[in-house]
Amino acid sequence: MDPQQTSLQRLHNVEKRIVRVLELAGSVMDELASSTGPRADFLAVHCREFMQSIKEIQTTLREEIKSACEYRPFEKCDYSARISNEICSKKLEYIIEQLDDIKESIN
Repeated sequence: MDPQQTSLQRLHNVEKRIVRVLELAGSVMDELASSTGPRADFLAVHCREFMQSIKEIQTTLREEIKSACEYRPFEKCDYSARISNEICSKKLEYIIEQLDDIKESIN
């Protein structure tokens, strides 16, 4: 994975490679349908490029998915801690009210 490229650029390159793979598949199909019969050298070159491109696409997508899963924009945010504290505070207020009610009913 090239650190100089952004994730969006890498995905754009993958898109271009997918288009190239489809072109390769189409040219192989045309060659197979040729009335003179398929040329083995043509098929070998195109199939090799097809397989190499597929491997590169898989590798890049795997790395991008892994990178996206590791990205945590709110990891350093204190939102969950603040909400948790607020909930605890409300629970304590409720308990204090209940204890006050119990105290009054005893007296």
